Amino acid sequence: MPGLVAAIEQQFTAWFGHSALLWGLVGGVVIAAMNMLGALLVFVWDDPSERALDAALGFAAGVMLSASYTSLILPGIELAGGRLLPVVVGFFAGVALLDRADEWVPHVHVAITGRKRLEGRGDDARVASVLLFIVAITLHNMPEGLAVGVGFGSAAIDPGATLDGQSALGNALSLMLAIGIQNIPEGLAVSIAAINAGLGKRFYAAFAGIRAGLVEIPLALFGALAVSLAEPILPYAMGFAAGGMLFVISDEIVPETHARGHERVATIGTMVGVMVMLSLDVALG
Repeated sequence: MPGLVAAIEQQFTAWFGHSALLWGLVGGVVIAAMNMLGALLVFVWDDPSERALDAALGFAAGVMLSASYTSLILPGIELAGGRLLPVVVGFFAGVALLDRADEWVPHVHVAITGRKRLEGRGDDARVASVLLFIVAITLHNMPEGLAVGVGFGSAAIDPGATLDGQSALGNALSLMLAIGIQNIPEGLAVSIAAINAGLGKRFYAAFAGIRAGLVEIPLALFGALAVSLAEPILPYAMGFAAGGMLFVISDEIVPETHARGHERVATIGTMVGVMVMLSLDVALG
């Protein structure tokens, strides 16, 4: 990986010079594109059964459960200099937001389906729960885009800076690659969730996954251009995204995957999702 990053670093500067704005834009586009790649994988999955969808949604929940800790909570604590408080404050703010989000999800539901949301655990309730899941994954993507932008912005300010023997640009590129690769199963998770809700053709499902990643581009630009403003809020933002995501997984997604008699296969899917993200985290350092 160090040799690969060094080669990419050299080619990167040859192509994009030393502009913080351009570096942030490229970083945001790359991680959003890898999210899009994952979202588009649903086009190769023909006619999934209800059982298969519950297993896949369980896998998606496992991916996000693991990512909450490895990509958000633990890095947030590290960025806060080992202090837990900023992450905890952000965490419970995210929980509070998603707890109250059920009040405005019906309005989103009407815009998407053209129907008023019905109470209970029927098809309309399933749509509402998955909309919350998509919101949660989008929240997760926001601090990741910000982190990539901060990394490139810091490297542009002080190109000679090193961390653990690697240049600042090398670290920014490593972070971009790690987040981008992790975005592939996350993009697939959003698309699977949309299909599971019966929101329509795979085109919409893929669009839902792509849209969740697009928030990373403007936030990467903001992070690169406003490092001094963006870096201090990262621990709060990471805690916020983790809190919202864990709330939705526990309150909506797990009950949904256990509601139609496929709880065992959904649980196995969750376990596989957790291990896939943990393996990616270890492999990417």
